[in-house]
Amino acid sequence: MLALLVRSTLIGLFTAALILVAVPDLRSGLFSVSSLPDFDEVQQPELVSFSYAVKRASPAVVNIYTRNYVRGDRLQLNTQGLGSGVIMSAKGYVVTNYHVVAKADQVIVALQDGRIFTAQMVGKDQRTDLAVLKIPAENLPVIPVNQDYQPAVGDTVLAIGNPYNLGQTTTYGIISATGRTGMSFYGRQDFLQTDAAINRGNSGGALVNSRGELVGINTASFQQATDLETYGISFAIPYRLTEKIMNKLIADGRVIRGYIGIDGRDVNPVMARLLDAEQQRGVMVADMDKGGPAEKAGIQPQDLIIKINDKPVKGARGAMDIVTDARPGTTLSITLIRDGESLTLPVTVGNEPDSGE
Repeated sequence: MLALLVRSTLIGLFTAALILVAVPDLRSGLFSVSSLPDFDEVQQPELVSFSYAVKRASPAVVNIYTRNYVRGDRLQLNTQGLGSGVIMSAKGYVVTNYHVVAKADQVIVALQDGRIFTAQMVGKDQRTDLAVLKIPAENLPVIPVNQDYQPAVGDTVLAIGNPYNLGQTTTYGIISATGRTGMSFYGRQDFLQTDAAINRGNSGGALVNSRGELVGINTASFQQATDLETYGISFAIPYRLTEKIMNKLIADGRVIRGYIGIDGRDVNPVMARLLDAEQQRGVMVADMDKGGPAEKAGIQPQDLIIKINDKPVKGARGAMDIVTDARPGTTLSITLIRDGESLTLPVTVGNEPDSGE
């Protein structure tokens, strides 16, 4: 048995030797050790970066410093506050927050390229917390905009500004909600809500999307608006509203808003049934200013407004936008339902009281 085993082993070794002699290539790889692939050759996952958006938008975000005269000495100025702003036009128009510059005797605008200018106040609007400045400069970086962009919940956004005067800083988040109301310092206002950090000094800076396009103007955090200790809840003024207010301030130095003197409530199907109205969308007149344009035109409480200038009214916010955009002195054709019957009344638009500063 042992002799058979030895004989089989010798035959196997002899056969292997013959194969190695007949096929030389097998000898070169016989004693080689397979090596692991070089680390540099391993395909690495791509980095997620928003550097393109920051490089595109950040040059148009400026630092704003406000100065006030020293009491009793009109020749001396002290720096009192800071904020941020956004260059909206190559003509030198800069948008910031009303609360950043409202009480300033002098406003200084510092660009990211090192240039510093004393800004001229073009106009400011307390209602929307927006102000427009103008700087005497050329070759200005202008914030990119996209008229077709519609902010949506979940969109990635970057807040760019000068928090605590640390220098330009970018924070990251998403749009958490749109159309937020009731958080304004100065009245009813629609906001974009974001979890991107907006701290003191960020006010007036840019909220941009992942392409570096302007989404809104940073204005406040929930903590600033309510005195509650919260994190991750901040607000911005939508770009479209910012652009509209900016153009009005440039044209008139203030925002001239139409006014008819109605306090309205959104109508739901239950309310429409109680009003004996088949129309289930509109605005119910809850209250009116005595002697206001609506009262003079014959509108009454409990009337259901369904159209303004033949445009269907879907809610109180939409109706308010139509009225405030109308120039004082123009006539609006208001269609309403009263006691189940349709009625159209002409209403002459007035000038909203205390609509400016």
